Amino acid sequence: MAQIDLEEIAHAYMADPREVSDYALKRIHNVWQDGGAYALLGPSGCGKTTLLNVISGLLTPSRGRILFDGRDVTRLPPEKRNIAQVFQFPVLYDTMSVFDNLAFPLRNRGFNEKDVKKRVHEVADILDLAPFLGKRAAGLAADAKQKISLGRGLVRRDVAAILFDEPLTVIDPNLKWQLRCKLKEIHEQLKLTFIYVTHDQVEALTFADKVIVMYEGEIVQIGTPQELFENPVHTFVGYFIGSPGMNFVPFALENGIARVGDAEIFLGERLAGVAGTATGELKLGIRPLYLEVHGKKVDQGVEARVKSVEDQGSFKILTAIMGGHPVRARLAEDEPVPQETAWLRFPTDWIRLFSDDRLL
Repeated sequence: MAQIDLEEIAHAYMADPREVSDYALKRIHNVWQDGGAYALLGPSGCGKTTLLNVISGLLTPSRGRILFDGRDVTRLPPEKRNIAQVFQFPVLYDTMSVFDNLAFPLRNRGFNEKDVKKRVHEVADILDLAPFLGKRAAGLAADAKQKISLGRGLVRRDVAAILFDEPLTVIDPNLKWQLRCKLKEIHEQLKLTFIYVTHDQVEALTFADKVIVMYEGEIVQIGTPQELFENPVHTFVGYFIGSPGMNFVPFALENGIARVGDAEIFLGERLAGVAGTATGELKLGIRPLYLEVHGKKVDQGVEARVKSVEDQGSFKILTAIMGGHPVRARLAEDEPVPQETAWLRFPTDWIRLFSDDRLL
């Protein structure tokens, strides 16, 4: 296990980067604690896998240093960093048995056969692979193969960290849930440092203690699932986390009121004061979960035109046009839905204000 320090890391794939936009990783500077479960979350092309490969040693960063427990490993190859990496597609020796696949990392390091056998059986029990130890890996299902790949990382007790690069992409949804639960259980049991790359917010939020949200080569926020949901520090985090994501509408501040087109949203003294200090483009954000929908005029309600209603089974998503901008609200399955006109109320406790896409 290891504490991982990333000091001013930047990486470009071109030989002579000149502009900020030339860098796949622009500036990464933070500390990941020993024994933590982290998820790197973001859309395709945001730099998640590049950062993972920099940590593992498959890439040497253009700038900056990587420290494992205070030791500079920036120029060390993967085999010298004492890490394990689990890839999107299982990397196995198909002609070998499950036992021999799990034993390979230990035998390769000269462990005696008695210790190898003991450790392989321990890991096989953790991953529910004990019944398959004598079988060849080639004939197993995709989830079992990915468990073997995971087991090859776990079999060494001394790994500094285990890195996962979208390991459940090829697994069907039901097995994904089972394997996520198994990974969570393993982390709680072994307290290893886990870093998990995914573009799936459900995977990230259910697996990790801390989620690292990446956008255009930068880390825009690190936090617990609750922190990311309730207090996104950037509009991208609000948009990317949640289904549907946070509503954002541009507004102008007039006499303590947020004016959105011809609509007026009550902010209250505190939020109006915060907005009054901003110099950039203002946006108001609120989660669909917290936006109130009424069928008749209410105090501090804003009139909106109902555009559509989507039934999601256990809840409904109402889309309405307010001040020329679409907003979405989440309604309970048994909650009445206005037919043409809705009155929306914005609870001030759940309004978040942004200036130039950054939380005020």
